[in-house]
Amino acid sequence: MSTVLETEEHQALRAAVAALGKRYGRDYMTSVVRDGAHPRELWAEAAKLGYLGVNLPEEHGGGGSGMAELSIVLEELGAAGSPLLMMVVSPAICGTVIARFGTEAQKRQWLPGLADGSLTMAFGITEPDAGSNSHRITTTARRDGEEWVLTGRKVFVSGVDIADATLIVGRTEDARSGKLKPCLFIVPREAPGFQRSQIDMELQAPEKQFELVLDDVRLPAEALVGDEDAGLLQLFAGLNPERIMTAAFGIGMGRYALGRAVEYAKTRQVWKEPIGAHQAIAHPLAQAHIELELARLMMQKAARLYDDGDDIGAGEAANMAKYAAGEACVKAVDQAVHTLGGNGLTREYGLGSLITASRVARIAPVSREMILNYVSHQSLGLPKSY
Repeated sequence: MSTVLETEEHQALRAAVAALGKRYGRDYMTSVVRDGAHPRELWAEAAKLGYLGVNLPEEHGGGGSGMAELSIVLEELGAAGSPLLMMVVSPAICGTVIARFGTEAQKRQWLPGLADGSLTMAFGITEPDAGSNSHRITTTARRDGEEWVLTGRKVFVSGVDIADATLIVGRTEDARSGKLKPCLFIVPREAPGFQRSQIDMELQAPEKQFELVLDDVRLPAEALVGDEDAGLLQLFAGLNPERIMTAAFGIGMGRYALGRAVEYAKTRQVWKEPIGAHQAIAHPLAQAHIELELARLMMQKAARLYDDGDDIGAGEAANMAKYAAGEACVKAVDQAVHTLGGNGLTREYGLGSLITASRVARIAPVSREMILNYVSHQSLGLPKSY
C-alpha cells in the first residue's frame, strides 16, 4: 500500500510494527485462540517497544503522539494476521479519556501502566436493552455520602477477564433538572458486586466477550473520571478514537486477507496461466485493494483531525472511516475466500474464520446503519426519524 501521504516517522513506524507482526503472524494468533489463551507475548513485546502507549502523554510514560500513530500500529499488526483488539479499548478509549479528563491522581495511577502494557482497562457502554441508543442506558450511579453506588448491566464487554478495571458508562441524576446524564467510572475487576459471565461467541478471537452485572457496586469519590457535568464530552472523546481504531482493525484484516489471495492467485495454475491472469479473479481483488486504500485515507483524515483537537470534524470523519473500513474489510475477506475456492475454507489457509471476524468491523462499536443516521443528520442536515 502507498504511504506517500505519511511522514518518514510514520513510514518507519509502519515498517517496524510490520516486522514485529511478521514474527508472530496468523499462526501465532490461531494457536492462542485454540488454547483459549491471550496474546500476552505479542502484547508484552509491543508494549516494550513503546507501541501500545504511543498515543499517551510522555509525562506519564507514553510516546506523546496520537491516534495517527496508534492506528498505524493496529493496522500493521492486523495486516500481519495478529491484531490486538484490546488496543482499541485500553490505550485508545480508556487511555485517551483518562489523559484528557482524568484527575492527576488517576493519570498517575493508570497511564504509565496502560502505556507499558502492565495494566489493561476494559470499556463498558453497551446494554442488553439499549443497543446503539446510548440515551437509554439504565446503569445508574447515585451518591451515598462520599461514595458512589453503581447498579446496572452491560453486555459485549471485551477482555474483562484480563482487565485490571473497566471504564463503565453510567448515568447520574442532575440535581437541578432531575434528568439523567452520562458519567464515567473506573470499576476495579475485584470490586464487590461486580459480576461477569462470558458470552459464548461464534467469533474466534483471543479476546473474550462478557456480560456484566453491577449489583450496588460501591466506589470511592475518586472513581469518577473528570467532571460530573462533562460526561457527554468525555464519552465522545473516547468514542472517536474507538471508531478510528476499529477502522484500523478492519483495514488491517482486509489487507491480510487480500495479501493471501493475491499470493494464491499468482501461483495457483489450473489452465495455462495462473488464475490471477483472469480478469474475473483480478478485477475483484483490485477493487478490494482500492476500497481498502480509500478507507485508509479517511482513517488518516479522522486521526489527523482528532489529534489536532477538532472533535466535531473528527466525529464525522471517524464515523465515515469506520463505515468505509467495515465495508472494505468484509468485501476483501469475502473475495479472498472466494479466490481460494475450497482452500479458502480450510484451516491450512486460515481465511475461513475471518468471515465471522470481518463482521465485527461492520457491527461494532456501532452499526453501519447508525453511522448512516449520523451522516444523514449531522452532515446532510436531514430530519430525524427517532
